[in-house]
Amino acid sequence: MNTYATVVLAAGKGTRMRSTLSKLLHPLAGQPLLSHVLKSVEAIPSTSVFAPWRESVATQRPIVVLGHEAEQILSAFGERCQYAMQHEQLGTGHAVLAAQEAVDALAPLPDTVLVCYGDTPLVRSEMLASVLAEHLSQQATVTFLTADADPSSDYGRVVRDSHGDVREIVEVKRATPEQLQITEVNSGVYCFERAWLWESLHALPRNASGEYYLTDLIAVAGVQERRIATVRGSLDETLGVNNRVQLAEAEQVMRRRILERHMYAGVTIIDPASTYIDEEVSIGTDTVVLPGTMITGKTTIGSWCRIGPGTTIYQSSIGERCVIRNSALEESVLEDEVSMGPFSHCRPGAHLARGVRMGNFGEVKNSYIGAETDVHHFSYVGDATVGEHVNIGAGTITSNYNGLTKEKYHTTIGDGAFIGCDTVFVPL
Repeated sequence: MNTYATVVLAAGKGTRMRSTLSKLLHPLAGQPLLSHVLKSVEAIPSTSVFAPWRESVATQRPIVVLGHEAEQILSAFGERCQYAMQHEQLGTGHAVLAAQEAVDALAPLPDTVLVCYGDTPLVRSEMLASVLAEHLSQQATVTFLTADADPSSDYGRVVRDSHGDVREIVEVKRATPEQLQITEVNSGVYCFERAWLWESLHALPRNASGEYYLTDLIAVAGVQERRIATVRGSLDETLGVNNRVQLAEAEQVMRRRILERHMYAGVTIIDPASTYIDEEVSIGTDTVVLPGTMITGKTTIGSWCRIGPGTTIYQSSIGERCVIRNSALEESVLEDEVSMGPFSHCRPGAHLARGVRMGNFGEVKNSYIGAETDVHHFSYVGDATVGEHVNIGAGTITSNYNGLTKEKYHTTIGDGAFIGCDTVFVPL
């Protein structure tokens, strides 16, 4: 069986982010930048593009090349990846060469090396698979991804000869006026024949900047009349994030993709422009999400719910046929047919059983509320267990905190209890 190794370049310092946090750990739709790239890499074998090769070509965990802030990335991703260190940053070619030992230690030894960048979170698994599949089918020495861009862009230009064959990639600062008019640009995803890659990188001279550029290998392959293949893709997919302006641009693209995925799956989103949903959120069919809603973390929402407007949900589980109006949930559980709001708040540890009705300006924290219980407006239930079919009148609170001893006290209310308005429970 043939194999391929994936090398993800992640050694850059990211100084333009102006942050003590590694650039690759900055969140995009709730996940670090690098996580989006790894997710796409890991999904290559399951894509339809790769289907013809699934039985004959295998891979292993991606190899991430680290440099600056390496400890932060190691701590965040652990054994999800294999790692190589680029101790001195001397360009992209030098970064790939830093992975040679890790690649050559794989068993079986890979025939192909797929290279991409850790700061391009919008690249899809289908696009990576397309480059890899083209490389395999063409039996090419080098295959890379190209796209169309405006002549004013700062992407490297793809130079072809009169027969249409690729001869080189020319960086903008080295391009002639004629070459700057070329609209086909390099998108930064490559496949290489492994043995040729290492031999060529070791022989690659430094360029005028004193660095080793991976793009210079294209000219080497051209001079050697090696087979060079290309795949045309969308420039948006390989948008690099180097500063917070570009991070915001990538956020817009990613969030639109997420919203479209949910809408195609049967979720109604009234106003996508004012709705924010993280990557890991799961929503059932026929649920309606109203404007001004933010759903984040690993949240699950069932079918036939109505969420919003003006609702924020973080890391929570919501059943089916729930209605949540102008409210906030954090690390909470709502079973089926719960009604909540407007202007209510479920804090961490809140668990509302089937059919609970929670009125406006209510708050629940670290408490279980039994089925078909009513928690009326301006009530606070904290550190409590409330039975089924209970009526909690307006203005009721559980006085659960002792300010002197700093202890929390637990309140228990049995099934069927009727609690009148303005009641204060002081557990002993």
